[in-house]
Amino acid sequence: MDFALSDEQEVLAAGERAWLAKHDPLAARRPTIDAGPARVPGSAAKHLVESGLIGLLTSDMGGTHVDLAVLVAEHGRAGSTVPLAELALATAELDKLDHSLTALAEANAGGAESIPLVLASDDGAPLTAEISGAELRVNGVTAPATALLDATGYLVATISSTGTEILAHVPSGSAGVTLRTRETLDLTRSWSVLELDLTVPADRWTAVPDGTLAYLDDALAFYRKMDALGAAERLLEQTVEYAGQRTQFGQPIGSFQAVKHHCANMALQTEASRAALWAAAVALDDTDSGRRAAAVSAAAAYAGEATSTIASTALQVHGGIGFTWEHDLHLLTRRIKVDELLNGSVSLHRRRLARQ
Repeated sequence: MDFALSDEQEVLAAGERAWLAKHDPLAARRPTIDAGPARVPGSAAKHLVESGLIGLLTSDMGGTHVDLAVLVAEHGRAGSTVPLAELALATAELDKLDHSLTALAEANAGGAESIPLVLASDDGAPLTAEISGAELRVNGVTAPATALLDATGYLVATISSTGTEILAHVPSGSAGVTLRTRETLDLTRSWSVLELDLTVPADRWTAVPDGTLAYLDDALAFYRKMDALGAAERLLEQTVEYAGQRTQFGQPIGSFQAVKHHCANMALQTEASRAALWAAAVALDDTDSGRRAAAVSAAAAYAGEATSTIASTALQVHGGIGFTWEHDLHLLTRRIKVDELLNGSVSLHRRRLARQ
């Protein structure tokens, strides 16, 4: 497959990178690490609204998954707390509905609401959903999702006992909703689950076409690994720069064959991950669900393992300084390790490929 980013996509990525460099998320996070989970800064939320990024996938904006992917990679590179993919996917799904919930798409894009997508767990006890007349009864625990602490509500995607696929809007603070923030390796984002035991009225839920949940599962799996790729690209650049500056025996360690091999392997894994993930991004915009599922699982399986290996190699090349609290390496490594596991682990996606 021949693929290259368009000039517009290059400009989009460069603009987002410039904004993130000016509002360095890791520098902003460091003073608050011991104070509690990471929160989305007001400046970042305002930026998303003013730039129109939350509505990127809506029909009015006409953006593609490739467009969103270049932005998600930049946020991963910067260690941002912003749940860009979750907000953009939720807004796009709300925008498609023939239901009163569609008004929330404009509210999300305009900043009046902050409603990210939340999925059912893929490896724990499933959410149970029972349709009773016009009401929906939901019980269970969702998959971990990021930045729920800053949300005004949640767009929960689940399936009923009769096989009906459902999207439900659950306002934060609702009776029967408990937000549990988990302690994870990742210090750059908050991760939480929703414990649900509530009845959702008719105006807050709707059935959606079959295949919607599979598409959303694929999309979040893809964006989780794209986030990891952004962080891995930054680690590669930092490692090459460090190898050229750090001297030993009177010469840069980058001149040693073993270190050259490490850096070359990191570059190879980064490029291969990027190629696989771009193929998956293109497939997400396709209507062929089989091709999409295969492309996403292939990319997630390869990139999940490769980015984790890149992080470990970066730590090895940096040596002692890489283990220090003051260096950003451990923050990006922690982020990559969590991305490797969530929204489908490497082993899960390999098993999924084997079944196809």
